[in-house]
Amino acid sequence: MERKSNTRVLVLLLFIAVVIGLRMLAPLSPDFKLFANFSGLGAVAIFSGSYFKNKFSGYVLPILVLLLSDLGLALMMGESYVFYPGWYYTYIAFALMVLAAQILVKKVNVANVFVATLVGVLIHWIVSDFGMWLGFDTYPKTLAGFWECLVAAIPFELKFLYGTLVYSAIMFMGFEVLKSKFPSLKQHSAIA
Repeated sequence: MERKSNTRVLVLLLFIAVVIGLRMLAPLSPDFKLFANFSGLGAVAIFSGSYFKNKFSGYVLPILVLLLSDLGLALMMGESYVFYPGWYYTYIAFALMVLAAQILVKKVNVANVFVATLVGVLIHWIVSDFGMWLGFDTYPKTLAGFWECLVAAIPFELKFLYGTLVYSAIMFMGFEVLKSKFPSLKQHSAIA
């Protein structure tokens, strides 16, 4: 039973590693801004919240993925990509996305994953842009200023939504297909 559980964890981690790799390829694109928010990091949070029953792993992995990819982007693109003013709100948003998946995806199916993705992206939009609004002097520190910040973020959040939907579809469908072919990937313990 322990071997089956280890196999499941390794396969889940492999799915997450592929998404990290894809995010690290984005800066190599001739027009990085086109792909900047079209990433699978939101899908990693939804995926982890849905499949990792060990609460520690469910939260730590997406945060670690975010941190490692931020550090990688900082090395490739400059230090403004990591630990910018209000950066911790983005990390809080990802933790809340994991929580949303844990609550909304009791059973993995298209409807539950879709709803968790929409709720997760909404959480990301509000919480991370709250950090942007507070951390920078771009917008006035009023309710109208916060609304202006949210409106300005719509194009970025739409890319984040599209990326989260696409990567969620790939990750969830891929893992469910593997589970149907390899019964050892089905959950048998509280490890994964």
